[in-house]
Amino acid sequence: MFQGLGTALITPFKEDLSVDYETLRKIVGFQLSASVDSLIVLGTTGEAPAIDKEESQKILSTVIEETHGKIPVIAGTGSNNVDHVIKNNKIAEKCGASGLLIVTPYYNKGTQNSLFQFYKFIADQTDLPIILYNVPSRTGVNLLPETVIRLFQACNNIIGVKEAGSDISQIARLIANRPKGLKVYSGNDDQTLPVMALGGEGVISVISNIVPDRMRQLTDAMLARDLIKARKINNRLLKLMNDLFLEVNPIPVKYATALMGLCRNTLRLPLAPISSENGEKLQITMQNLGII
Repeated sequence: MFQGLGTALITPFKEDLSVDYETLRKIVGFQLSASVDSLIVLGTTGEAPAIDKEESQKILSTVIEETHGKIPVIAGTGSNNVDHVIKNNKIAEKCGASGLLIVTPYYNKGTQNSLFQFYKFIADQTDLPIILYNVPSRTGVNLLPETVIRLFQACNNIIGVKEAGSDISQIARLIANRPKGLKVYSGNDDQTLPVMALGGEGVISVISNIVPDRMRQLTDAMLARDLIKARKINNRLLKLMNDLFLEVNPIPVKYATALMGLCRNTLRLPLAPISSENGEKLQITMQNLGII
């Protein structure tokens, strides 16, 4: 699918909470100017649960149109309702998406065996490549390495996993035992360096909404096995990576992009703008890095 840097794209809204498609095009241009390797649309960072089907289709079509086929565009289509996933996948196919990012089902969470059945059922009904998405802190369920490998071996179009758990030992076990061809992406910016050092292909990143050029330098250095350079970049960006999670993602990154003049600091409920205290902390960090 891709190696290196994939940006988990924000969704800009107007003051009246409608989608700001003009600003979305500008945001895509900003990402392309930094030569990111992929764009991930309608994920957690894009506030997908608060976006309806008609908007989703137009957002995805707009991003794909604006990239002009230069990089893969991956659509987040996950849900805890399997029929909704199938319908979302059909929209992604119609729009011309390069692949799908599908989160583990949440709330009505299942066993490892039912997770296998869930993903296999979905994979059998689309030809698009699928990246599994494991984020236990949000879903309450952990997709284990053994299940990831089993799915990869059973489904030709399941090609990788976005691993956003905090257990680096689990990720190390997955990479150590994975079959050839199974791609592993970090889902946490602050784990990009260790995951890629273990052999992972890259990151699906939040921070690259703000500093795609610097994050691209980090992933390029890791792919070139230049650990000294990568470590230097990582250490400089680490506080910003952490500050972007002072509150629930994407609350801080929306504020940060607004400070940069990229979009409004507008979110849809149940999310609300960042607190003044945390906003000030994030602003100082960005100023120290010369971003604003």
